[in-house]
Amino acid sequence: MVARKTVRAFARALCVAAVAALPFHGAAAQSGAPQKGPPTIRDTEIEALMRDYTRPILKAAGLGQQNVEVVLISDRSFNAFVADGKRIFVNVGALLDSKTPNQIIGVLAHETGHIAGGHLARMRQQVEGMQTMAIVTMLLAGAGIAAGAASGMGGRDMGSAAAAGLIAPQEMIRRSLLTYQRGEEQAADRSAVSYLNATHQSAKGMIETFQRFQEDQLFISQRVDPYLLSHPMARERIAALETLAKASPYYDAKDPPALQERHDMMRAKLVGFTERPDAVARKYPPSDASMPALYARAISAYRFGNVNGAISQIDALIARQPDNPYFYELKGQALLESGRAPDSVAPLRKAVAMTNGAPLIRAMLGQALVQSGNPTYNEEALRELILATQRDPNSAGAWRSLAIAYGRKGDVANADLAAAHGYFASGDFKIGRELAARARQRFATGTPGWLKADDLVNFKPPKSAQNNR
Repeated sequence: MVARKTVRAFARALCVAAVAALPFHGAAAQSGAPQKGPPTIRDTEIEALMRDYTRPILKAAGLGQQNVEVVLISDRSFNAFVADGKRIFVNVGALLDSKTPNQIIGVLAHETGHIAGGHLARMRQQVEGMQTMAIVTMLLAGAGIAAGAASGMGGRDMGSAAAAGLIAPQEMIRRSLLTYQRGEEQAADRSAVSYLNATHQSAKGMIETFQRFQEDQLFISQRVDPYLLSHPMARERIAALETLAKASPYYDAKDPPALQERHDMMRAKLVGFTERPDAVARKYPPSDASMPALYARAISAYRFGNVNGAISQIDALIARQPDNPYFYELKGQALLESGRAPDSVAPLRKAVAMTNGAPLIRAMLGQALVQSGNPTYNEEALRELILATQRDPNSAGAWRSLAIAYGRKGDVANADLAAAHGYFASGDFKIGRELAARARQRFATGTPGWLKADDLVNFKPPKSAQNNR
């Protein structure tokens, strides 16, 4: 039994390590959900850019109809990974450090290769196979120890033999799995190049990224056993990719200027939302009159209390690009978060109209309408928040604002149901179920509201969230 428990624990650890990830080492509105996993960032502008980056790649990989989305992780390290067949996780550090769209598109193409290749499913199969192998080898090791005892081996010698007999099989299995995973990483690299070729894009960005990794690895390469790594060493990846990449007729293809501009604005937005004012000033000094610099400084000004100055800077951005909906969104957000909800309504309405009802912006508009205190806005708030939650049911803030709007209308059943959804979106299933049960009692049996509340009451949370039951 001890051997079986050890193997199971070992296999679980391998399952965790089997997440296919690029080995990068080193607004935006952060999700409020109290999750065990890494904090995520939601932003309409950045998510739209990521969709534009991935759409042609996913189509080339045969995944155009799979609704694969890019999830932004609030982590400064340069990293990206996939953990299922529906999401590519990208650290904001990767976005901040990628100087061109092509560099991050190469990362996304690599992760798409993992999804299209079914690497995670095959890794799980490998782990399952290795479990059986581990049990057999460890039992054989145990039999060897018993034989040693029968032959009169001393206690110290027997202990050494026991340790070696138990550790050696695990080490062999670990190295075998890592070898398998390195092969999958190389396959994802090759797939990425094929997707880039199919979309007439260069693989040069991938090589530039790996060259950077190579520089980071120089000081440890003499001390690392390459057979204990889950990814090939950077120099090996460069050597393998250069021949393929340079054979492409699109190797020297450049990113379109408009796409580069959007990439620069995205990076400036992240700097403004994640850095302190002194760091923003170093990266975008007052002498820099570019649009990205103006964007970063305006965001930083509103975040650190200079709201009036921020509004003036945002108005200057709007004057230069009156068709940019994200400047109106930023203005509305700055006003709303500084306690000026009534003033935030107009720019947010404009941003919603210009983005065809982007759910995150629509939710912010609904929140502004609710917080304005104007009773004539309540029906509009209900409409906007219902539409926002229909398209993006994971916004806890939108559900809570919707609960308030329903409460002001006197619709207590729907207020409880919306509040329950808000707690579910935050990961608090216990309170969510209690509110859903209360809502279910208020609805007539069998009505749509009753059915929705009943679904929440009977919802079984994922095992990773069982502690919040």
